[in-house]
This record gives sequence, structure tokens and C-alpha cells, in this order.
Amino acid sequence: MLTATVGAQAPGVPLDDDRQVEPTQNDPAADEYRGQRIDELLPRPVTARTSGARPARPVGPSLSFGFNVGKIEGHGEDSDPILRHGRELGLVGVFDGMGGAGGTVYETPDGPRTGAYLASRLARDVVEQRMLHLLDPEWNLDGPAVAHDLQAAVRDALAAHLAELKAPPSGLRSRLLRALPTTMALVALQRLQPDGDRWAAHLLWAGDSRAYALLPSTGVQQLTVDDIRDHGDAMANLREDSVVSNAMSADTDFVVHHRQVELTAPFLVVAATDGCFGYVPSPMHFEHLLLTALADASSTDGWSAAIQRTVRAVTGDDAAMAVLGIGADLAGFQRLLADRTSQVEQRFIAPLDASDEHVRRLQQELAQAQATRTAQQAELWAAYKPGYEQYLHDADPEGVT
Repeated sequence: MLTATVGAQAPGVPLDDDRQVEPTQNDPAADEYRGQRIDELLPRPVTARTSGARPARPVGPSLSFGFNVGKIEGHGEDSDPILRHGRELGLVGVFDGMGGAGGTVYETPDGPRTGAYLASRLARDVVEQRMLHLLDPEWNLDGPAVAHDLQAAVRDALAAHLAELKAPPSGLRSRLLRALPTTMALVALQRLQPDGDRWAAHLLWAGDSRAYALLPSTGVQQLTVDDIRDHGDAMANLREDSVVSNAMSADTDFVVHHRQVELTAPFLVVAATDGCFGYVPSPMHFEHLLLTALADASSTDGWSAAIQRTVRAVTGDDAAMAVLGIGADLAGFQRLLADRTSQVEQRFIAPLDASDEHVRRLQQELAQAQATRTAQQAELWAAYKPGYEQYLHDADPEGVT
């Protein structure tokens, strides 16, 4: 049974048919994406577990939100996120069309669109439909098989769409250019026991978009491994901005990676494109961004809006994020993460911000000292120059041989 909620807290109300509900915009100005509520979507054999009344069991996902912030309205190359969930399942994912590698512009019925724009949306739709078919509470997900399935399905869909576009072959030849390139970071969640708090999290990804867990005890933990040419850590990649080494595309081989971790409720999962985390001073600042926005929020919509404001202020890219919370509501996560918020602020952010401020002051003092030196040099040279050039003034250039 796959249910996806819309909004802050999931009442778990099922639809009574198999309708596909289009994503709706909660606030067009904020590019807010709302997850879909779909129940009893996948056909399953009738079992003792499904034929009778539903047994009492702990509440599953209890809050969710997603957003897609484009640098240029209507032309953002990230797609809307995937955001679906139910009492025993969850699915979040983001797709980042790679504007540098996929900058080729194609004519479409909606007007000119880059290959990156088209790729992220097509991959999202294909992956969502495949996962609706594959993700079910009645059996354990075969992660490696799902990764292979998604790889083949997206590859075929991108190649078919590229042929439909009938674009003339490019005269440019570069290892960095790709046809319809996009990243993916996806988290598929399954409750391990009907009455338990343990969840299997299947991570499926290609590229440098990321999936995270946010836990009260340990804070943000990165779950996916960046596909980048330089294998530095998250801090090093902020400084170096390494080239993506593996991403979905129509004309280049790629791999969908899979790994599985176990999470114990309460926890939050976050999927994000690099526009959300790639422009902050450190990975600690990314966690701080999430936590401080949560601490001050009066609603899930407010939490989402606060994150968007901060991201918009610092990012140089499109930015998409999907968040799913399991085991607590908004107020519960605020209580659970209050100590962690203080710890991150005092242990990491305050010292780093103080150091940054000290560096800024020194840079300002250096700039002022350099300006003073330049002015002093000009003044002293003006005083020294007449004596220095005395014979030059008396010389007759025309008589020089």
C-alpha cells in the first residue's frame, strides 16, 4: 500500500480508486511542491494481513514538504521532487538537470527547453512510475534489482525522447557535453515490522544530488556517495566543486547505485539537489540551516518557506528538496532536535562564524592598509621625483644618439 501525503501532517486518508493526482502548487511564488496522497494503488494478493481489519500499529510518516526553486522562473532545470508516503512506505527523490553538460536547447511544444530541463522531468516521471510498481509493503524491496530496473528504464526513456526531438548532431566534441543529463537521489522506505519503529532505507542515486538522514542523536548524516571525479569529502567538494563523473543521460553509459541502511524512528529523510547544500560555508551550516528553520517554524509550510528563503539568499543554482518525517509531528521534532540545534550552534557554527568574521575584519584592514600604502607611495614619489628626474628634464631628446 503506497500512500503519499500532502502538507504538514499525514491524516492517512486513502483515495478510493487508482487516480494519478498531478502535483499541485501550494504557493506558486515559493515554488512549493506538495506530495501526493495515494492509497491502495498497487494490486496485491489478498492475505490474512490485508483481507481483515487493519491492526493497530505505530503511525508512519507524519510530516512532509518539498519545493523546487528555479533561478529563472519557468526555466529551472531541477524537476519537482518525488514525495509520497503511507503508514509503511515512503518515497522521496530529487532530480537535477545538469545545465552545463546539458545546455543544448531543443524546440518543444512548450517553447525552447534545455536538455537538462527535459531530462530531469522525464527521469522523475519514469522513476516515480517504476517505484509505484516496485515498492510494496508486502515484500522486501530487492535494491540491486531495482537499481538495474531504474537504470534501464531511464536510459531507454531518455534515448527515445532524444530521438523524438530530432535535434541536428552537434559539431561540438567534448567529454563534458551530454545529451539530456540529470542527477538523481532517491530514498525508498519500508517499515521492517508491522508494529515496529525500524525502517529499511534504500538509497538509489546517480550524480551529486544527495540523500540525508536527520536524527535527534547524531544530526545530519549523508547517505549517498557523490559521483564526482575528485573523491574528496563534503567539505573539500565545497571548495573544489569537482566535475560529476556519473549521471543519467541519453548518450553516455551510467550506473544507478544502491545501498541500504536501517533507520529507527523518529527520523527525517531529506533529498536535495546541490543548489541546497553546495553554496553554504560548510556541511555543518547546511544542518544548521535545516535546524534553525525548524526551531522557528509554526507549521510545516513555515519550515519549508524558511529553508527556501535561506537557500535563495545564498545559492547560485536551482534548488529542489523533499523532506519526510517519521515517528513524530512538527512539534515533536522541534522538541527532539532542540538539544542538537543548540549543540550545532555552539560547537560548530559560532566558532566558524567568529573565524569568518575575524578573517573579514583582517581583509578589510589589509585592503585599507594597501590603499594607505598606495596613497603614501604616490605622495612620497611626488616629493622624490623632481630630484630623481632633474637631468632628464635638462636632457635634449633630439641630441641623444
